Amino acid sequence: MTTKAELVFIPSPAAGHLISAVEIAELILNRDDRLCISILIMKLPMDFGIQSYIESLSSIPRLQFVDITVDENTIGGFMSNKETFFMNFIQSHKPKVKDFLNNSSFSRSNSRLAGFVLDMFCTPMIDVANEFCVPSYIFYTSNAAFLALCFHFESLKKEHHIDTSKYKNSNEELTIPGFKNPYPSKFLPRLTTDQSAMTTTFFNSITRIKEMKGIMVNTFADLEPLPLQSLSVPRIYPVGPVLNFKEGGHGRNSQSETESIIKWLDDQPESSVVFLCFGSMGSFEIEQIKEIAIALECSGHRFLWSLRRPPPKGQIGLPSNYENVEQVLPEGFIERTNGVGKVIGWAPQVAVLSHRAMGGFVSHCGWNSVLESLYFGVPIATWPLHAEQQMNAFELVKELGLGVEIRMDYFKDFHGNDENVEIVGAKEIESGIRQLMANGDKNEIRRKANEMKEKCNAAMKEGGSSYAALGLLIEDVISNIS
Repeated sequence: MTTKAELVFIPSPAAGHLISAVEIAELILNRDDRLCISILIMKLPMDFGIQSYIESLSSIPRLQFVDITVDENTIGGFMSNKETFFMNFIQSHKPKVKDFLNNSSFSRSNSRLAGFVLDMFCTPMIDVANEFCVPSYIFYTSNAAFLALCFHFESLKKEHHIDTSKYKNSNEELTIPGFKNPYPSKFLPRLTTDQSAMTTTFFNSITRIKEMKGIMVNTFADLEPLPLQSLSVPRIYPVGPVLNFKEGGHGRNSQSETESIIKWLDDQPESSVVFLCFGSMGSFEIEQIKEIAIALECSGHRFLWSLRRPPPKGQIGLPSNYENVEQVLPEGFIERTNGVGKVIGWAPQVAVLSHRAMGGFVSHCGWNSVLESLYFGVPIATWPLHAEQQMNAFELVKELGLGVEIRMDYFKDFHGNDENVEIVGAKEIESGIRQLMANGDKNEIRRKANEMKEKCNAAMKEGGSSYAALGLLIEDVISNIS
């Protein structure tokens, strides 16, 4: 019996990160039967959709899920400090990972441990991999441009001792490896300019990424050639686009709700509908909702709008569906837009973006959403909210010419603690929608999006750049047990 190479995946405890881990794990297993994979599951006290996603999956050969959740008392001991909570949470699971490796023999007698595949926020687990004398890899779920930006700022902070907080609220334009255009400081992710324990922790993680044997990045050569060329150590494997086409997990619709959405799209002309959706964490207050509604009505374009209720102010949580959306929309909006637009709750995003009626996507620019949109050739209007989404918006609009701007510098506090949330006016939103949907097939951004759709598909096929990169990664993993 051939000895299999066992990879241990440790994703962050949120459904989006777990979904990405499962998708890349499936790609690896389908490609080579010499491997098997264990995905170790950590769960936060609040529900981020992990359990419902796991339950939605069919059995996958040579893949097992292992719950390594620590008890609530342990987690409760460090919940009071929001800034250090997450890294303490990850650290607290190290003994569980060691127990799994020591006691289980991986539940498979014919396998040998070949390495860890970590999430970018799980770098403390490198210590466990080192203890067991195996290398670590990372599956980097964001893009190569953000990785290049992070490495650049890590160097500024740690090698050149520059206080990067000086770039906060600055109008300075920066030269950053991997970007052809000067990068405006105001578009920098807040983690790069904040002075906080969370920022220190984040850049410690970036430093540790450099210790790894290889980095899989969810991108492909034709999409981000400059950022990829700027990265050299550790070895980079652009293996994307790695996408989830199943749409299981937290917040998903019943089959009848999804069918209702698709039936409505079936009745719309080709490339005529603008889709507004802001990710699993995206929501707005009532004043902003009304401005979006006015913009949609004035634009005259057909629309599908995923409208979600924010979690209670000051609390970390996922948005939910409204029981009655008319309570937060302008009076008579539903009646006046009947037949032209449809307001929904949670959106089956892949099913929507893949529909022939899609003409444009107003997006928060989360990287998974960007890749899904490009995979189906749908151009994007940018409205970033959190994390690195402002940088993604800049890359789409200025670097790649694959998007139009509603905003690139909009920020919304992840915890909902903004005192004065900026309201984007209806005229600004309408202008972005009109640019996005202009001139049908003559729209340059639509033409570029269609070209990128072909390149997306080609990258993943045999002979494609990402197919080749994944093959090189697999051979490197196999070599660890040779």
